[in-house]
Amino acid sequence: MLPVGGPPTSDSEVGTFAADTLARATALIRDFDGIVAANALVAVDDEHDPEGDSTAFERAHVATLLARAREHLEELDRALERLGHGLYGQCEDCGGAIPSERLGIRPAATTCVRCASGLRQPPRPA
Repeated sequence: MLPVGGPPTSDSEVGTFAADTLARATALIRDFDGIVAANALVAVDDEHDPEGDSTAFERAHVATLLARAREHLEELDRALERLGHGLYGQCEDCGGAIPSERLGIRPAATTCVRCASGLRQPPRPA
């Protein structure tokens, strides 16, 4: 979450979110490698080992968290592109402004709250 200053307004502020996400991904990789290394020290047969289900779950859980962190990094990269093109904070669906509160919580948000919730109104005729 953003500090009290509001949504990111520069490459460096979005980059800070990317750095935080990258640090989380690095920690998850260490966790995953630790789980794999610990299992390599013992003859683990997930099917017959009473702890097998939990180690398989741990691996799957950490792998899922890591995949999500990588997706978030990609979303932040796209946010940087939008910022560079002057489109950051503009809803990709309706073209309206994304509230700063939403961007403060989800800096990679591409839609306003209304469009994200499916409550989007049809565009008004010109």
